[in-house]
Amino acid sequence: MDHRGHHVDSGSVTAVSSNGTYSFTKPNRESITLLAGLGVEGDVHAGVTVKHRSRVAQDPTQPNLRQVHLMHEELFGEVAGAGHAVRPGDLGENVTTRGIDLLALPTGTLLHFGEGGAVVEVTGLRNPCAQIDAFQGGLLKQVVGRDPETGELVRKAGVMSVVREGGEVRPGDTIRVELPAEPYRPLERV
Repeated sequence: MDHRGHHVDSGSVTAVSSNGTYSFTKPNRESITLLAGLGVEGDVHAGVTVKHRSRVAQDPTQPNLRQVHLMHEELFGEVAGAGHAVRPGDLGENVTTRGIDLLALPTGTLLHFGEGGAVVEVTGLRNPCAQIDAFQGGLLKQVVGRDPETGELVRKAGVMSVVREGGEVRPGDTIRVELPAEPYRPLERV
């Protein structure tokens, strides 16, 4: 990634998924509509305040920093090496991407999608939960690892974002990455 310019390489959308009911896996769609400040239209996790059930229990007025979940398709190849067949939407993401190192993006990065005008701001790392193992036993280990050097937990299950500008997102859309002002803050769990 070239940090000299404000824009870095672009990637693309390989799939979009949403679901109006609580289910771990989200069905793939022809398109999804992002609503500014809310999330994916018709998706159960959309909302100004937290929707994640464990968060609602703690404080239902917390802002929803997890409106749109993005996951890099490259992860599926990594877990396939350990014998897991994972397809877009299987792990509950709304947007499956290719060509962007999502996990390395700084907090506050803006992602611009295609011609539809949709823009999301990356808020942090998805904290994968035990539901992943319920989906496929042993998969949680693959998406949460430890850094061999620091011993720190590494969360690889994609990133969460909030919708800054609404619009439609479709498979095949380009994703333009706009980095925030420096100093960069690495992504933390949200």
